[in-house]
Amino acid sequence: MSKKMSGASSLVQSLESAGVDVMFGIPGGAILPAYDPIFDSSIRHILVRHEQGAGHAATGYAQVTGRVGVCIATSGPGATNLVTPLADAAMDSVPLVAITGQVPSAAIGTDAFQEADIRGITMPFTKHNYLITDPNDIPRAIAEAFYIAGTGRPGPVLVDIAKDALQKETDFVWPKGLSLPGYHPQLEPENQAIKDAAALIAQSAKPVFYVGGGVIKANASKELMQLAELVGAPVVTTLMALGSFPDSHPQHFGMPGMHGTVGAVTALQKADLLITLGARFDDRVTGKLSTFAVNAKVIHADIDPAEIGKNRFADVPVVGDLKHTISALIPAIKAEFAKGRADLAPWLASMNKLRATYPLGYDAPKDGSLSPQYVIERISALTGPEAIYVAGVGQHQMWAAQFVKYENPRTWLNSGGLGTMGYAVPAAMGAKVGAPDATVWAIDGDGCFQMTNQELVTCALNNIPIKVAIINNESLGMVRQWQTLFYEGRYSNTNLESKRVPDFVKLADAMGCVGLTCDRPEDVDAIIKKANSINDQPVVVDFRVFRDAMVWPMVAAGTSNDDIKIAREMAPDWDSQEL
Repeated sequence: MSKKMSGASSLVQSLESAGVDVMFGIPGGAILPAYDPIFDSSIRHILVRHEQGAGHAATGYAQVTGRVGVCIATSGPGATNLVTPLADAAMDSVPLVAITGQVPSAAIGTDAFQEADIRGITMPFTKHNYLITDPNDIPRAIAEAFYIAGTGRPGPVLVDIAKDALQKETDFVWPKGLSLPGYHPQLEPENQAIKDAAALIAQSAKPVFYVGGGVIKANASKELMQLAELVGAPVVTTLMALGSFPDSHPQHFGMPGMHGTVGAVTALQKADLLITLGARFDDRVTGKLSTFAVNAKVIHADIDPAEIGKNRFADVPVVGDLKHTISALIPAIKAEFAKGRADLAPWLASMNKLRATYPLGYDAPKDGSLSPQYVIERISALTGPEAIYVAGVGQHQMWAAQFVKYENPRTWLNSGGLGTMGYAVPAAMGAKVGAPDATVWAIDGDGCFQMTNQELVTCALNNIPIKVAIINNESLGMVRQWQTLFYEGRYSNTNLESKRVPDFVKLADAMGCVGLTCDRPEDVDAIIKKANSINDQPVVVDFRVFRDAMVWPMVAAGTSNDDIKIAREMAPDWDSQEL
Protein backbone atom coordinates (compact mmCIF):
# COMPACT_ATOMS: atom_id res chain seq x y z
CA MET A 1 0.00 0.00 0.00
CA SER A 2 1.37 3.38 -0.99
CA LYS A 3 1.82 6.25 1.42
CA LYS A 4 1.68 10.00 0.61
CA MET A 5 4.84 11.93 1.44
CA SER A 6 7.29 14.43 -0.05
CA GLY A 7 9.87 13.31 -2.58
CA ALA A 8 12.49 14.03 0.07
CA SER A 9 10.80 11.66 2.55
CA SER A 10 10.49 9.11 -0.25
CA LEU A 11 14.25 9.42 -0.84
CA VAL A 12 15.09 8.83 2.82
CA GLN A 13 12.65 5.93 3.09
CA SER A 14 14.16 4.48 -0.09
CA LEU A 15 17.64 4.65 1.44
CA GLU A 16 16.33 2.94 4.58
CA SER A 17 14.67 0.27 2.44
CA ALA A 18 17.99 -0.28 0.63
CA GLY A 19 19.57 -1.10 4.00
CA VAL A 20 21.68 2.03 4.40
CA ASP A 21 22.95 2.49 7.96
CA VAL A 22 25.36 5.39 7.46
CA MET A 23 26.04 8.11 4.93
CA PHE A 24 28.53 10.93 4.67
CA GLY A 25 27.56 14.35 3.42
CA ILE A 26 27.03 18.12 3.64
CA PRO A 27 23.70 19.92 3.11
CA GLY A 28 23.15 22.81 0.73
CA GLY A 29 20.29 24.54 -1.05
CA ALA A 30 19.25 21.99 -3.67
CA ILE A 31 19.53 18.96 -1.38
CA LEU A 32 18.14 20.77 1.69
CA PRO A 33 14.63 19.30 1.43
CA ALA A 34 16.16 15.84 1.98
CA TYR A 35 17.91 16.94 5.16
CA ASP A 36 14.62 17.55 6.98
CA PRO A 37 13.54 13.85 6.92
CA ILE A 38 17.18 12.82 7.51
CA PHE A 39 16.77 14.55 10.91
CA ASP A 40 14.28 11.82 11.95
CA SER A 41 15.85 8.90 10.06
CA SER A 42 17.46 5.79 11.54
CA ILE A 43 20.36 6.35 9.12
CA ARG A 44 23.46 7.80 10.76
CA HIS A 45 24.49 10.91 8.85
CA ILE A 46 28.10 12.03 9.36
CA LEU A 47 28.62 15.72 8.59
CA VAL A 48 31.98 15.97 6.84
CA ARG A 49 34.02 19.12 6.23
CA HIS A 50 34.38 18.73 2.45
CA GLU A 51 32.39 16.72 -0.09
CA GLN A 52 35.56 15.03 -1.33
CA GLY A 53 35.90 13.71 2.23
CA ALA A 54 32.35 12.38 2.02
CA GLY A 55 33.13 10.46 -1.16
CA HIS A 56 36.39 8.94 0.08
CA ALA A 57 34.81 8.09 3.45
CA ALA A 58 32.01 6.24 1.65
CA THR A 59 34.69 4.42 -0.35
CA GLY A 60 36.61 3.44 2.80
CA TYR A 61 33.40 2.17 4.38
CA ALA A 62 32.59 0.13 1.26
CA GLN A 63 36.09 -1.35 0.93
CA VAL A 64 36.12 -2.57 4.53
CA THR A 65 32.54 -3.86 4.73
CA GLY A 66 31.88 -5.00 1.16
CA ARG A 67 28.61 -3.03 1.33
CA VAL A 68 27.60 -0.07 -0.83
CA GLY A 69 28.97 3.21 0.51
CA VAL A 70 26.74 6.31 0.40
CA CYS A 71 27.59 10.01 0.11
CA ILE A 72 25.28 12.96 -0.31
CA ALA A 73 25.88 16.52 -1.52
CA THR A 74 24.12 19.52 -2.95
CA SER A 75 24.16 20.79 -6.53
CA GLY A 76 26.94 22.65 -8.34
CA PRO A 77 30.18 22.74 -6.31
CA GLY A 78 28.85 20.19 -3.82
CA ALA A 79 28.37 17.71 -6.65
CA THR A 80 31.58 18.59 -8.49
CA ASN A 81 33.56 18.04 -5.28
CA LEU A 82 32.40 14.40 -5.54
CA VAL A 83 33.92 13.98 -9.02
CA THR A 84 37.33 12.80 -7.76
CA PRO A 85 35.94 10.19 -5.31
CA LEU A 86 33.57 8.89 -8.02
CA ALA A 87 36.42 8.53 -10.51
CA ASP A 88 38.52 6.92 -7.79
CA ALA A 89 35.76 4.40 -6.99
CA ALA A 90 35.34 3.58 -10.67
CA MET A 91 39.05 2.83 -11.14
CA ASP A 92 39.18 0.61 -8.05
CA SER A 93 35.76 -1.06 -8.54
CA VAL A 94 34.23 0.23 -5.30
CA PRO A 95 30.43 0.04 -4.79
CA LEU A 96 29.25 3.59 -4.16
CA VAL A 97 25.96 5.50 -4.46
CA ALA A 98 26.19 9.28 -4.58
CA ILE A 99 23.02 11.32 -4.03
CA THR A 100 23.16 14.90 -5.29
CA GLY A 101 20.63 17.69 -5.31
CA GLN A 102 19.96 19.54 -8.55
CA VAL A 103 18.39 22.92 -9.28
CA PRO A 104 14.60 22.84 -9.85
CA SER A 105 13.69 21.08 -13.08
CA ALA A 106 12.38 24.27 -14.74
CA ALA A 107 15.78 25.91 -14.14
CA ILE A 108 17.89 23.08 -15.57
CA GLY A 109 19.88 24.39 -18.52
CA THR A 110 19.56 28.07 -17.56
CA ASP A 111 22.89 28.36 -15.72
CA ALA A 112 20.94 28.76 -12.50
CA PHE A 113 22.71 29.41 -9.21
CA GLN A 114 24.77 26.36 -8.23
CA GLU A 115 23.81 24.46 -11.37
CA ALA A 116 26.20 21.88 -12.85
CA ASP A 117 25.45 19.04 -15.24
CA ILE A 118 26.80 16.46 -12.82
CA ARG A 119 25.19 13.64 -14.77
CA GLY A 120 27.10 14.65 -17.90
CA ILE A 121 30.30 15.33 -15.96
CA THR A 122 30.33 11.89 -14.32
CA MET A 123 29.03 9.84 -17.26
CA PRO A 124 32.51 8.51 -18.18
CA PHE A 125 33.27 7.12 -14.71
CA THR A 126 30.01 5.96 -13.19
CA LYS A 127 28.52 2.53 -13.82
CA HIS A 128 25.23 4.32 -14.37
CA ASN A 129 23.67 7.63 -13.39
CA TYR A 130 20.25 9.22 -13.12
CA LEU A 131 18.65 12.65 -13.29
CA ILE A 132 15.31 12.50 -11.45
CA THR A 133 12.71 15.20 -12.10
CA ASP A 134 9.59 13.19 -11.15
CA PRO A 135 9.30 12.26 -7.45
CA ASN A 136 7.49 9.03 -8.38
CA ASP A 137 10.76 7.77 -9.90
CA ILE A 138 12.81 8.11 -6.70
CA PRO A 139 12.25 4.64 -5.11
CA ARG A 140 12.90 2.77 -8.35
CA ALA A 141 16.04 4.78 -9.11
CA ILE A 142 17.45 4.22 -5.62
CA ALA A 143 16.70 0.47 -5.73
CA GLU A 144 18.35 0.18 -9.15
CA ALA A 145 21.33 2.30 -8.09
CA PHE A 146 22.17 0.05 -5.16
CA TYR A 147 21.72 -3.09 -7.25
CA ILE A 148 23.94 -1.80 -10.06
CA ALA A 149 26.62 -0.46 -7.71
CA GLY A 150 26.92 -3.67 -5.70
CA THR A 151 26.58 -6.41 -8.31
CA GLY A 152 28.80 -7.59 -11.14
CA ARG A 153 31.97 -5.54 -11.18
CA PRO A 154 31.20 -3.06 -8.38
CA GLY A 155 31.33 0.65 -9.08
CA PRO A 156 29.84 4.08 -8.43
CA VAL A 157 26.31 5.16 -9.35
CA LEU A 158 25.09 8.77 -9.18
CA VAL A 159 21.46 9.77 -8.50
CA ASP A 160 20.90 13.48 -9.18
CA ILE A 161 17.50 14.73 -7.98
CA ALA A 162 15.93 18.07 -8.90
CA LYS A 163 14.90 20.19 -5.91
CA ASP A 164 11.26 20.36 -6.96
CA ALA A 165 11.12 16.54 -7.18
CA LEU A 166 12.20 16.48 -3.52
CA GLN A 167 9.53 19.05 -2.58
CA LYS A 168 6.52 17.63 -4.44
CA GLU A 169 4.13 15.12 -2.91
CA THR A 170 4.36 11.53 -4.09
CA ASP A 171 3.32 7.97 -3.29
CA PHE A 172 6.15 5.90 -1.81
CA VAL A 173 6.19 2.49 -3.50
CA TRP A 174 9.34 0.39 -3.03
CA PRO A 175 9.69 -1.82 -6.13
CA LYS A 176 9.05 -5.55 -5.63
CA GLY A 177 11.49 -6.43 -8.41
CA LEU A 178 13.88 -4.77 -10.84
CA SER A 179 13.80 -4.88 -14.61
CA LEU A 180 17.14 -3.91 -16.13
CA PRO A 181 17.11 -5.42 -19.64
CA GLY A 182 20.69 -4.45 -20.52
CA TYR A 183 22.32 -5.45 -17.25
CA HIS A 184 22.91 -9.12 -16.54
CA PRO A 185 26.21 -9.84 -14.79
CA GLN A 186 27.33 -13.39 -15.52
CA LEU A 187 28.08 -15.19 -12.26
CA GLU A 188 28.61 -18.77 -13.45
CA PRO A 189 31.55 -19.43 -15.78
CA GLU A 190 31.10 -21.52 -18.91
CA ASN A 191 31.93 -25.21 -18.37
CA GLN A 192 34.13 -25.38 -21.46
CA ALA A 193 36.19 -22.41 -20.32
CA ILE A 194 36.77 -24.10 -16.94
CA LYS A 195 37.84 -27.34 -18.66
CA ASP A 196 40.19 -25.49 -21.02
CA ALA A 197 41.73 -23.58 -18.11
CA ALA A 198 42.22 -26.74 -16.07
CA ALA A 199 43.91 -28.49 -19.01
CA LEU A 200 46.28 -25.58 -19.55
CA ILE A 201 47.20 -25.51 -15.85
CA ALA A 202 47.99 -29.22 -15.87
CA GLN A 203 50.28 -28.80 -18.90
CA SER A 204 52.12 -25.77 -17.55
CA ALA A 205 55.63 -26.15 -16.11
CA LYS A 206 56.01 -22.48 -15.08
CA PRO A 207 52.59 -21.24 -13.93
CA VAL A 208 52.02 -18.13 -11.82
CA PHE A 209 48.86 -16.86 -10.15
CA TYR A 210 48.42 -13.20 -11.09
CA VAL A 211 45.85 -12.07 -8.50
CA GLY A 212 44.02 -8.75 -8.63
CA GLY A 213 41.56 -6.87 -6.47
CA GLY A 214 38.64 -8.76 -8.00
CA VAL A 215 39.38 -11.67 -5.64
CA ILE A 216 38.67 -9.40 -2.65
CA LYS A 217 35.56 -7.91 -4.30
CA ALA A 218 34.24 -11.46 -4.82
CA ASN A 219 35.07 -12.52 -1.23
CA ALA A 220 37.02 -15.39 -2.78
CA SER A 221 40.16 -15.46 -0.60
CA LYS A 222 39.39 -18.87 0.93
CA GLU A 223 38.78 -20.35 -2.48
CA LEU A 224 42.01 -18.78 -3.77
CA MET A 225 43.95 -20.45 -0.95
CA GLN A 226 42.51 -23.87 -1.88
CA LEU A 227 43.28 -23.35 -5.56
CA ALA A 228 46.81 -22.03 -4.96
CA GLU A 229 47.73 -24.90 -2.66
CA LEU A 230 46.28 -27.42 -5.10
CA VAL A 231 48.39 -26.11 -7.99
CA GLY A 232 51.45 -25.16 -5.93
CA ALA A 233 52.47 -22.26 -8.17
CA PRO A 234 53.87 -18.90 -7.06
CA VAL A 235 51.20 -16.32 -6.17
CA VAL A 236 51.66 -12.61 -6.84
CA THR A 237 49.11 -10.11 -5.52
CA THR A 238 48.69 -6.67 -7.08
CA LEU A 239 48.50 -3.45 -5.08
CA MET A 240 44.71 -3.81 -4.93
CA ALA A 241 44.89 -7.48 -3.93
CA LEU A 242 47.19 -7.28 -0.90
CA GLY A 243 45.68 -9.40 1.88
CA SER A 244 43.75 -11.65 -0.51
CA PHE A 245 46.49 -14.24 -0.01
CA PRO A 246 48.58 -14.18 3.19
CA ASP A 247 52.00 -12.53 2.94
CA SER A 248 53.32 -15.25 5.26
CA HIS A 249 52.35 -18.10 2.93
CA PRO A 250 55.38 -19.84 1.36
CA GLN A 251 53.83 -19.53 -2.13
CA HIS A 252 53.40 -15.77 -1.85
CA PHE A 253 55.98 -13.88 -3.90
CA GLY A 254 54.73 -10.38 -3.12
CA MET A 255 53.49 -7.54 -5.26
CA PRO A 256 54.34 -7.24 -8.96
CA GLY A 257 54.82 -4.08 -10.96
CA MET A 258 56.67 -0.79 -10.91
CA HIS A 259 57.64 -1.12 -7.24
CA GLY A 260 57.06 -4.84 -6.88
CA THR A 261 59.42 -7.47 -5.55
CA VAL A 262 62.06 -8.92 -7.84
CA GLY A 263 60.51 -12.35 -7.22
CA ALA A 264 57.00 -11.28 -8.24
CA VAL A 265 58.09 -9.27 -11.28
CA THR A 266 60.37 -12.02 -12.54
CA ALA A 267 57.89 -14.82 -11.91
CA LEU A 268 55.45 -13.05 -14.25
CA GLN A 269 58.15 -12.27 -16.82
CA LYS A 270 59.47 -15.84 -17.02
CA ALA A 271 56.19 -17.75 -16.64
CA ASP A 272 54.72 -19.99 -19.31
CA LEU A 273 51.19 -19.46 -17.94
CA LEU A 274 49.51 -16.55 -16.14
CA ILE A 275 46.48 -17.67 -14.14
CA THR A 276 44.93 -14.21 -14.00
CA LEU A 277 42.17 -13.76 -11.43
CA GLY A 278 40.39 -10.41 -11.19
CA ALA A 279 43.34 -8.38 -12.47
CA ARG A 280 43.37 -6.04 -15.46
CA PHE A 281 46.91 -6.00 -16.89
CA ASP A 282 47.36 -2.45 -15.63
CA ASP A 283 50.34 -0.51 -16.98
CA ARG A 284 51.88 -0.28 -13.51
CA VAL A 285 52.04 -4.10 -13.42
CA THR A 286 53.00 -4.85 -17.02
CA GLY A 287 55.54 -2.11 -17.70
CA LYS A 288 56.04 -1.87 -21.45
CA LEU A 289 53.19 -4.12 -22.54
CA SER A 290 54.91 -5.59 -25.60
CA THR A 291 57.68 -6.98 -23.37
CA PHE A 292 55.43 -8.33 -20.61
CA ALA A 293 55.51 -12.10 -20.00
CA VAL A 294 56.18 -12.75 -23.68
CA ASN A 295 56.36 -16.55 -23.37
CA ALA A 296 53.22 -16.94 -21.26
CA LYS A 297 49.82 -18.15 -22.24
CA VAL A 298 47.01 -16.39 -20.38
CA ILE A 299 43.97 -17.61 -18.51
CA HIS A 300 41.99 -14.48 -17.70
CA ALA A 301 39.08 -14.83 -15.26
CA ASP A 302 37.00 -11.73 -14.52
CA ILE A 303 33.37 -10.80 -13.97
CA ASP A 304 33.74 -7.88 -16.39
CA PRO A 305 33.98 -9.19 -19.97
CA ALA A 306 35.25 -5.77 -21.11
CA GLU A 307 38.53 -6.38 -19.25
CA ILE A 308 39.29 -9.66 -21.02
CA GLY A 309 41.46 -9.05 -24.04
CA LYS A 310 41.53 -5.29 -23.41
CA ASN A 311 45.29 -5.09 -22.85
CA ARG A 312 46.50 -8.67 -23.38
CA PHE A 313 45.09 -11.49 -25.47
CA ALA A 314 43.56 -14.24 -23.33
CA ASP A 315 44.13 -17.82 -24.52
CA VAL A 316 41.35 -18.93 -22.18
CA PRO A 317 38.82 -16.23 -21.28
CA VAL A 318 36.64 -17.05 -18.27
CA VAL A 319 33.75 -14.69 -17.54
CA GLY A 320 32.11 -15.09 -14.14
CA ASP A 321 32.15 -14.23 -10.46
CA LEU A 322 35.53 -15.30 -9.07
CA LYS A 323 34.07 -17.16 -6.12
CA HIS A 324 32.07 -19.29 -8.56
CA THR A 325 34.95 -19.50 -11.04
CA ILE A 326 37.57 -20.66 -8.54
CA SER A 327 35.12 -23.10 -6.96
CA ALA A 328 34.53 -24.61 -10.40
CA LEU A 329 38.25 -24.70 -11.25
CA ILE A 330 39.26 -26.76 -8.22
CA PRO A 331 37.49 -30.04 -9.12
CA ALA A 332 38.29 -29.58 -12.82
CA ILE A 333 42.02 -29.25 -12.04
CA LYS A 334 41.91 -32.26 -9.73
CA ALA A 335 40.43 -34.28 -12.59
CA GLU A 336 43.19 -33.12 -14.96
CA PHE A 337 45.93 -33.78 -12.39
CA ALA A 338 44.63 -37.33 -12.01
CA LYS A 339 45.66 -37.87 -15.65
CA GLY A 340 49.10 -36.31 -15.09
CA ARG A 341 50.70 -32.92 -14.75
CA ALA A 342 53.90 -31.04 -15.49
CA ASP A 343 56.71 -31.10 -12.93
CA LEU A 344 56.92 -27.71 -11.20
CA ALA A 345 59.99 -28.56 -9.09
CA PRO A 346 62.63 -26.86 -11.31
CA TRP A 347 60.48 -23.74 -11.66
CA LEU A 348 59.80 -23.47 -7.94
CA ALA A 349 63.46 -24.07 -7.08
CA SER A 350 64.64 -21.23 -9.37
CA MET A 351 61.91 -18.86 -8.20
CA ASN A 352 62.54 -19.58 -4.51
CA LYS A 353 66.26 -19.00 -5.05
CA LEU A 354 65.53 -15.68 -6.75
CA ARG A 355 63.19 -14.60 -3.96
CA ALA A 356 65.83 -15.46 -1.35
CA THR A 357 68.53 -13.62 -3.30
CA TYR A 358 66.55 -10.39 -3.73
CA PRO A 359 64.35 -9.86 -0.68
CA LEU A 360 62.74 -6.51 0.04
CA GLY A 361 65.00 -4.35 2.15
CA TYR A 362 66.31 -0.86 2.75
CA ASP A 363 69.42 0.90 3.98
CA ALA A 364 69.27 2.84 7.23
CA PRO A 365 70.19 6.52 6.71
CA LYS A 366 73.91 7.04 7.29
CA ASP A 367 73.27 10.16 9.39
CA GLY A 368 71.26 8.22 11.97
CA SER A 369 67.99 9.91 11.05
CA LEU A 370 64.65 8.17 10.86
CA SER A 371 64.05 5.67 8.04
CA PRO A 372 60.47 5.84 6.67
CA GLN A 373 60.52 2.13 5.89
CA TYR A 374 61.48 1.36 9.50
CA VAL A 375 58.57 3.45 10.81
CA ILE A 376 56.07 1.57 8.66
CA GLU A 377 57.64 -1.81 9.46
CA ARG A 378 57.29 -1.08 13.20
CA ILE A 379 53.68 0.14 12.88
CA SER A 380 52.88 -3.22 11.26
CA ALA A 381 54.80 -5.25 13.84
CA LEU A 382 53.31 -3.48 16.85
CA THR A 383 49.74 -3.23 15.55
CA GLY A 384 49.36 -6.58 13.79
CA PRO A 385 47.55 -8.01 10.77
CA GLU A 386 44.03 -7.65 12.20
CA ALA A 387 44.31 -3.86 11.88
CA ILE A 388 43.25 -1.89 8.82
CA TYR A 389 45.92 0.10 6.98
CA VAL A 390 45.00 2.99 4.69
CA ALA A 391 47.51 4.87 2.53
CA GLY A 392 47.55 8.02 0.49
CA VAL A 393 49.52 8.08 -2.76
CA GLY A 394 53.25 8.23 -3.31
CA GLN A 395 56.34 6.81 -1.65
CA HIS A 396 54.59 6.13 1.65
CA GLN A 397 51.92 4.16 -0.23
CA MET A 398 54.53 1.91 -1.80
CA TRP A 399 56.39 1.44 1.48
CA ALA A 400 53.09 0.57 3.20
CA ALA A 401 52.46 -1.99 0.44
CA GLN A 402 55.95 -3.43 0.88
CA PHE A 403 56.58 -3.35 4.64
CA VAL A 404 53.20 -3.90 6.30
CA LYS A 405 52.42 -7.61 6.65
CA TYR A 406 48.98 -8.37 5.18
CA GLU A 407 47.29 -11.61 6.17
CA ASN A 408 43.59 -10.82 5.65
CA PRO A 409 41.43 -9.33 2.90
CA ARG A 410 39.89 -5.87 3.35
CA THR A 411 42.69 -4.73 5.65
CA TRP A 412 44.55 -2.64 3.02
CA LEU A 413 42.93 0.41 1.46
CA ASN A 414 44.52 2.75 -1.03
CA SER A 415 43.78 4.67 -4.19
CA GLY A 416 45.31 2.27 -6.69
CA GLY A 417 43.96 3.16 -10.11
CA LEU A 418 43.38 6.92 -9.93
CA GLY A 419 46.20 7.60 -7.48
CA THR A 420 44.32 10.22 -5.48
CA MET A 421 46.37 12.29 -3.06
CA GLY A 422 44.29 13.11 0.01
CA TYR A 423 42.54 9.74 0.00
CA ALA A 424 43.91 8.36 3.29
CA VAL A 425 42.38 10.44 6.10
CA PRO A 426 38.75 10.41 4.89
CA ALA A 427 38.98 6.78 3.71
CA ALA A 428 40.36 5.78 7.13
CA MET A 429 37.44 7.61 8.70
CA GLY A 430 34.98 5.62 6.60
CA ALA A 431 36.86 2.39 7.34
CA LYS A 432 36.65 3.01 11.10
CA VAL A 433 32.91 3.66 10.80
CA GLY A 434 32.53 0.39 8.90
CA ALA A 435 34.78 -1.59 11.28
CA PRO A 436 34.53 0.25 14.62
CA ASP A 437 36.31 -2.47 16.59
CA ALA A 438 39.38 -2.54 14.35
CA THR A 439 42.47 -0.40 14.80
CA VAL A 440 42.72 1.84 11.73
CA TRP A 441 46.07 3.41 10.77
CA ALA A 442 46.23 5.96 7.97
CA ILE A 443 49.80 5.94 6.67
CA ASP A 444 49.96 9.28 4.91
CA GLY A 445 52.49 11.59 3.35
CA ASP A 446 52.95 15.19 4.42
CA GLY A 447 51.74 16.24 0.96
CA CYS A 448 48.63 14.04 0.95
CA PHE A 449 47.81 14.89 4.55
CA GLN A 450 47.61 18.60 3.79
CA MET A 451 44.89 18.00 1.19
CA THR A 452 42.15 16.49 3.38
CA ASN A 453 43.24 16.67 7.01
CA GLN A 454 40.16 18.76 7.88
CA GLU A 455 38.25 15.47 8.16
CA LEU A 456 40.10 14.90 11.45
CA VAL A 457 37.64 17.47 12.84
CA THR A 458 34.83 15.18 11.65
CA CYS A 459 36.57 12.25 13.35
CA ALA A 460 37.04 14.14 16.62
CA LEU A 461 33.44 15.33 16.79
CA ASN A 462 31.93 11.98 15.81
CA ASN A 463 34.05 9.69 18.01
CA ILE A 464 35.92 8.08 15.11
CA PRO A 465 39.36 7.47 16.66
CA ILE A 466 41.59 6.77 13.69
CA LYS A 467 45.39 6.96 13.89
CA VAL A 468 47.45 8.86 11.34
CA ALA A 469 51.16 8.35 10.70
CA ILE A 470 52.50 11.29 8.69
CA ILE A 471 55.61 10.10 6.86
CA ASN A 472 57.02 13.61 6.81
CA ASN A 473 59.93 13.98 4.40
CA GLU A 474 58.93 17.62 3.75
CA SER A 475 58.52 16.78 0.07
CA LEU A 476 56.24 15.51 -2.62
CA GLY A 477 58.38 12.43 -2.19
CA MET A 478 57.62 10.30 -5.24
CA VAL A 479 57.88 13.29 -7.56
CA ARG A 480 61.17 14.23 -5.88
CA GLN A 481 62.40 10.65 -6.42
CA TRP A 482 61.67 10.96 -10.14
CA GLN A 483 63.41 14.34 -10.20
CA THR A 484 66.45 12.72 -8.57
CA LEU A 485 66.53 9.85 -11.06
CA PHE A 486 65.36 11.45 -14.30
CA TYR A 487 65.75 15.24 -13.95
CA GLU A 488 69.31 15.51 -12.58
CA GLY A 489 68.16 16.49 -9.12
CA ARG A 490 66.40 19.66 -10.28
CA TYR A 491 63.79 19.81 -7.51
CA SER A 492 61.20 22.03 -9.13
CA ASN A 493 58.30 22.69 -6.75
CA THR A 494 58.51 19.55 -4.65
CA ASN A 495 59.78 21.11 -1.41
CA LEU A 496 56.86 21.41 1.03
CA GLU A 497 58.90 22.57 4.05
CA SER A 498 56.54 20.51 6.20
CA LYS A 499 59.02 20.19 9.05
CA ARG A 500 58.74 23.96 9.46
CA VAL A 501 55.15 24.85 8.51
CA PRO A 502 52.63 23.69 9.56
CA ASP A 503 53.35 22.37 13.04
CA PHE A 504 51.46 19.08 12.69
CA VAL A 505 51.26 18.52 16.45
CA LYS A 506 49.62 21.91 17.03
CA LEU A 507 47.38 21.34 14.01
CA ALA A 508 46.26 17.98 15.40
CA ASP A 509 45.61 19.53 18.80
CA ALA A 510 43.57 22.34 17.22
CA MET A 511 41.39 19.73 15.48
CA GLY A 512 40.62 17.82 18.67
CA CYS A 513 43.21 15.09 18.17
CA VAL A 514 46.26 13.94 20.10
CA GLY A 515 49.40 15.16 18.35
CA LEU A 516 52.73 13.35 18.73
CA THR A 517 56.08 13.74 17.05
CA CYS A 518 59.02 11.40 16.45
CA ASP A 519 62.36 11.98 14.77
CA ARG A 520 64.66 9.39 16.39
CA PRO A 521 64.73 5.67 15.57
CA GLU A 522 65.04 4.76 19.27
CA ASP A 523 61.70 6.48 20.04
CA VAL A 524 59.63 4.83 17.30
CA ASP A 525 58.31 1.84 19.26
CA ALA A 526 57.31 3.88 22.31
CA ILE A 527 55.47 6.44 20.17
CA ILE A 528 53.59 3.76 18.22
CA LYS A 529 52.63 1.98 21.45
CA LYS A 530 51.38 5.27 22.89
CA ALA A 531 49.32 5.94 19.75
CA ASN A 532 47.89 2.42 19.88
CA SER A 533 46.90 2.92 23.53
CA ILE A 534 44.77 6.00 22.80
CA ASN A 535 41.34 4.91 21.62
CA ASP A 536 39.04 7.75 22.63
CA GLN A 537 40.49 10.40 20.27
CA PRO A 538 42.10 10.47 16.85
CA VAL A 539 45.90 10.43 17.03
CA VAL A 540 48.30 12.10 14.62
CA VAL A 541 52.01 11.21 14.69
CA ASP A 542 54.46 13.40 12.80
CA PHE A 543 57.26 10.99 11.87
CA ARG A 544 60.02 13.31 10.67
CA VAL A 545 61.91 11.00 8.35
CA PHE A 546 65.03 11.00 6.18
CA ARG A 547 64.29 13.09 3.13
CA ASP A 548 66.15 11.19 0.42
CA ALA A 549 64.88 7.65 1.04
CA MET A 550 63.69 6.05 -2.19
CA VAL A 551 61.28 3.30 -3.13
CA TRP A 552 63.08 0.23 -4.52
CA PRO A 553 62.77 -1.98 -6.53
CA MET A 554 61.68 0.20 -9.42
CA VAL A 555 60.74 -0.26 -13.07
CA ALA A 556 60.88 3.15 -14.74
CA ALA A 557 57.64 4.17 -16.46
CA GLY A 558 57.41 2.94 -20.05
CA THR A 559 60.30 0.47 -19.74
CA SER A 560 60.32 -3.31 -19.65
CA ASN A 561 59.92 -5.24 -16.41
CA ASP A 562 63.18 -6.94 -17.41
CA ASP A 563 64.85 -3.61 -16.55
CA ILE A 564 63.81 -3.69 -12.88
CA LYS A 565 66.38 -2.03 -10.63
CA ILE A 566 66.84 -2.89 -6.97
CA ALA A 567 68.88 0.27 -6.27
CA ARG A 568 69.78 3.32 -8.27
CA GLU A 569 72.38 1.68 -10.47
CA MET A 570 71.82 -1.99 -9.76
CA ALA A 571 69.79 -4.53 -11.70
CA PRO A 572 69.54 -8.21 -10.81
CA ASP A 573 72.04 -10.51 -12.48
CA TRP A 574 69.66 -12.52 -14.63
CA ASP A 575 72.45 -14.58 -16.20
CA SER A 576 73.29 -16.18 -12.85
CA GLN A 577 69.68 -17.29 -12.33
CA GLU A 578 68.35 -20.54 -13.73
CA LEU A 579 65.03 -19.32 -15.02
